[in-house]
Amino acid sequence: MTWHSLTISMGWLAVASGVVGTSYQLRQVRALGVEGVSLATWVLFVYMGCFWITYGFAAHSAEVVLGSALLLPIQLSILFRLAPWRRWAVPARALGYFILCCVLPTVVWGWAGGVFGTGVAMTINRAPQLIELVRHPDASGVSATSWFVGAFGCSLWILFYTGVHLWAALTATAFAGLANLAIALLATWRHSQARQSVIALEVFAPSM
Repeated sequence: MTWHSLTISMGWLAVASGVVGTSYQLRQVRALGVEGVSLATWVLFVYMGCFWITYGFAAHSAEVVLGSALLLPIQLSILFRLAPWRRWAVPARALGYFILCCVLPTVVWGWAGGVFGTGVAMTINRAPQLIELVRHPDASGVSATSWFVGAFGCSLWILFYTGVHLWAALTATAFAGLANLAIALLATWRHSQARQSVIALEVFAPSM
């Protein structure tokens, strides 16, 4: 197998991992509700997905285009369950943030500037989810598996971007991958706390 074919394989594996990881999150909110899931984070996922699709066409990369295009319906399903129309200010602020970080740098400095700006946005957009997990102990709606798979998918994208020499996209994805891992670890800790609370209640319930 040549380096080029290995690179392409990494890209398609990254596409598949994105679909799998996001599907885990959709299944979680369907089963357990949206407690602990950040509206701002998922609104920005949708906005930035549109950016990556556009960038993929500009870079002539089917992997980049499909990597976001296949996720959009799943992300929109999650977003629908978060009822963004009830908190319209959040999507409005997220849109302004997206324009500032992604659209304006693209207009001023071209795609490289836009992708670096998106890297900043991709990292910071995880912040609302991190804050949600820190502030609220109930994280039942957050799928740790989804975020772990997301971190793994970022590592695959890094290999792909290395092979096709898209350095701005590689940098953006590396920071996003670290943020994904942080969310996955924090969500795992919250779920562990919840299980321990349930066990404690079951132990003390007979004596109450």
